[in-house]
Amino acid sequence: MLVPTEQPGGPSSAHDSGLIRGIGLGSATALTMIDMIGVGPFITIPLIIGAMGGPQAMLGWILGALFAVCDGLVWAELGAAMPGSGGSYRYLNEIYGRDRLGRLLSFLFIWQLSFSAPLSIASGCLGFAQYAAYIWPALATPYFSRDLSLSVPLLGKLEAHLSVMAGTFVAIGICLLAVLLLYRRITSIGRLSKLLWLGVLATILWVIVSGVSHFNAARAFSFPPGAFRWSAGFFTGLGSAMLIATYDYWGYYNVNFFAGEIKDPVRTIPRAILLSIVLVACLYLVMNVSILGVVPWQELALAGKSETRFYVISLFMQRIYGTGAAYLAALLIMWTAFASVFSLLLGYSRVPYAAALDGNYFRIFARLHPEKRFPHVSLLALGIAASAACFLRLADVIAALVVIRILVQFLVQAIGLIVLRVRRPDLPRPFRMWLYPLPALLAAAGFAFILFARPNFLREVRYAAVIVIVGIVLYLARAARERMWPFRPAGFAAGPAAHGS
Repeated sequence: MLVPTEQPGGPSSAHDSGLIRGIGLGSATALTMIDMIGVGPFITIPLIIGAMGGPQAMLGWILGALFAVCDGLVWAELGAAMPGSGGSYRYLNEIYGRDRLGRLLSFLFIWQLSFSAPLSIASGCLGFAQYAAYIWPALATPYFSRDLSLSVPLLGKLEAHLSVMAGTFVAIGICLLAVLLLYRRITSIGRLSKLLWLGVLATILWVIVSGVSHFNAARAFSFPPGAFRWSAGFFTGLGSAMLIATYDYWGYYNVNFFAGEIKDPVRTIPRAILLSIVLVACLYLVMNVSILGVVPWQELALAGKSETRFYVISLFMQRIYGTGAAYLAALLIMWTAFASVFSLLLGYSRVPYAAALDGNYFRIFARLHPEKRFPHVSLLALGIAASAACFLRLADVIAALVVIRILVQFLVQAIGLIVLRVRRPDLPRPFRMWLYPLPALLAAAGFAFILFARPNFLREVRYAAVIVIVGIVLYLARAARERMWPFRPAGFAAGPAAHGS
């Protein structure tokens, strides 16, 4: 529970003195919700239905929500205990030792973020472009398409698909527009986030009201024979459905990344996380059941194998109200996708800034705008990388993003909370995980299930393995040059070289 306490200081808060704490609970919750919702739930329901072969796929949404709550409690405790910008970078450093393994793990987190953050942002940009193509079909005309592969010794073949169409440039343009809007003081961003949140909420509520008013229970719950038979196929299908649901729920932790700009963070961070998860889970479940009550699941499963999966909400509205409503739905979902891109860019741009201040990333990322006091170099670099990721295929982006994050960030952090409780029982904890340590263990088990209970799971695991191996090599080379752990005794003061690169 939350109790009055003195705000912890230490390494987390000391680095945020140049930032402005201008975001309250309302804006923090709005930013978190628009980050969570994004374009995902509007394009992935056919994929989830297809993964399990029927409306029993709603189990993926339900279990995804439960695991989001479990992991959200991990983020809530860590965020309240260390209320500074940087999120997992700060936590891994503190959990595993700033002059020991934590130095390596926090570097690996920043390293994987160089890949996963642009992928996450690009997924919103690509979703925007896909729905834009419903209104302007010429945007889907391909100009260039190529499959790439690379054989890696011991790991196997890495594969990627590059494509260029008119919509690709729309996606890049949306990314750059978000960067432009974020190039300002954090206080004005808080007001803009509430406006974006209203559009996101209006979109989901319209879908829900439309579905409920035309709901057919027999259609929604027409389970195929053997739908709940526990078999290998059931569990691999559930693993695939949960991977997609996990992507759709992710973002509940976004507030942790810009915690240095949050008012009263020890109270606001846990409340924003948990409130966002509960509200979004309720909206998702009601929305998807409503859709199943209008569109037969067999039709959704077929759509998941074609390009129409990107327009499922527009097709849903077209069936109920006609073409005009379908176009309006596409515009609203484009608004929602842009809101997600905006929120993601805000949160992730603060992480390299925090690492650079610690001397664990390139020094240039520590620069703040001289007047508006935000990390402008980090924001611009992330926007450019995300624009480049828009040349990838959306389905590949989602799968690679989830697997990389789980292996390099979420698993070590969930277990790390237990490690921190043992190592630092004296650390002030304004918020303590409910039913400790059960949620942390359930979160770790859920992430492991998602990783391995899927067909062809090794494809994305190879990407993550390559990123980890290359990151370790880079860290060790840098650590040897600058006499950092493990090439100097733990606790030995770092020289000047260790504080920049």
